[in-house]
Amino acid sequence: MELHIAAASIAPLLGWAVHGGILAHRLAAARRDPLTGLHTRAGWTARAERLICRHPGAAVLLVDLDHFKALNDTHGHAAGDTALIETADRLRTWCGPSGIAGRLGGDEFVAVVRDLDAAGIDALTAALHRPLTYNGASLPLAASFGACLIADLPLPALTDALTAADAAMYATKGRGRRGPRTSR
Repeated sequence: MELHIAAASIAPLLGWAVHGGILAHRLAAARRDPLTGLHTRAGWTARAERLICRHPGAAVLLVDLDHFKALNDTHGHAAGDTALIETADRLRTWCGPSGIAGRLGGDEFVAVVRDLDAAGIDALTAALHRPLTYNGASLPLAASFGACLIADLPLPALTDALTAADAAMYATKGRGRRGPRTSR
């Protein structure tokens, strides 16, 4: 009889444990972009804030695909999705273990890395400007980005770094998309 009572009291606990596991999985999935697998704004922000607190030499980058609407309109949404996935992969690879990449939405991406030097900027520029292979064709892929070095800010705040990176990115777009700028 005691075994029967023990089993009956374990069943609800097991149900709550399974339910909790499902909820935890759904929360984790909500912090990832379903198309690219990158962190969404909320998931990226929490990690980025921790990284910039630990590494005062960190840099925040904002990345925007160039001519994305034309690519989508000319080659279809599947080609656009492929461009987003490829950009995410290139940005994730460039960040490596010393940074974190995210997708803000649309064709906007964000990253934070511990250190940013000229070689890193050149490598990112090359990665984001390599053509995209889609259905056997080579399609042009390009992105503009701006960077903000945390050390250049009066206070190391992520929101200020994103604002400065955004301004640097639009300055780059205004120069004809010929490379990145940093906020200095």
